[in-house]
Amino acid sequence: MIKSVLITGANAGLGRECAKQLAEYQQINKIYLGCRNLHKAKEAQAELVSETGRNIFEVLLIDVADQQSVKEAVKNLDSPIDALVMNAGGTGGKEFYNKTPEGVTQIFAVNLLGHALLTNELLKANKLTQAAIYAGSEAARGVKEMGMKRPKLKSASVEEFMQICEGELYASTKDATVPYGPIKYMGALWMSSMAREFPHIRFVTMSPGATVGTEGFNTLSLFKQYMMKGMMRIMLLLGKVHKVEVGAKRYIDALLDTSFRTGIFYGSERGLTGPLGEQRKLFPDLDNPTYQDNAKTAINRFI
Repeated sequence: MIKSVLITGANAGLGRECAKQLAEYQQINKIYLGCRNLHKAKEAQAELVSETGRNIFEVLLIDVADQQSVKEAVKNLDSPIDALVMNAGGTGGKEFYNKTPEGVTQIFAVNLLGHALLTNELLKANKLTQAAIYAGSEAARGVKEMGMKRPKLKSASVEEFMQICEGELYASTKDATVPYGPIKYMGALWMSSMAREFPHIRFVTMSPGATVGTEGFNTLSLFKQYMMKGMMRIMLLLGKVHKVEVGAKRYIDALLDTSFRTGIFYGSERGLTGPLGEQRKLFPDLDNPTYQDNAKTAINRFI
């Protein structure tokens, strides 16, 4: 039975809503709010206690784009956690292609590398006991209805995946949404490889779907924020996206419902909302063990 959970990016949007919904389950007795900003984290903590009537929230300072911060966070965990929800992410800021000291792009660091390091460190310290949920995206297999292209790799070799990490494969783009899909593709492959390496932990990739009310667009330019958020409101009215409560519930289901199987990537069967399905049925490359292991090897080269 899962009793304690760490959620990254927990002070707002999907992460905060996930924490709020988890508190409705009496079996849950500790929720760690993984956040970069102490002030915002404390505000979220106080609000969640007030809204849920449960004093089970603890702040854990962590910046998944900073490897030292991730390592310190694991050290600062006072006890093992049963489950990890890897929710932090986004478009990586206005300078999303700037390099970290490890040589990867900011957008790669915040969406994948930091979470891979966090998972590795938790496992090494015996501080993760049951489940890990990674925030996937339908962008990983392309969404024709939204003009999202499927990632196309020539060989899916370790070296080609490293080019995604370093930003070389899409170096000419100024649009953060272009590398986002391939990064989430790598994330799903990595999770499947981890599921085979660590069979005692359930590794599930779950897309929250296209969700209004998140901070995912907040690092874009003001013009792009206005355009994207306006488009999302229109799409909500058309039933093409859903509210933050629905997206967070997907995390909860992946976490607590064991019918969601380890090593599998779940997301919308069509578009970016609606019934869930196994994404490998839509994009068979996701089910290739060699691609999975190559993606993980590439990621670990930067840790």
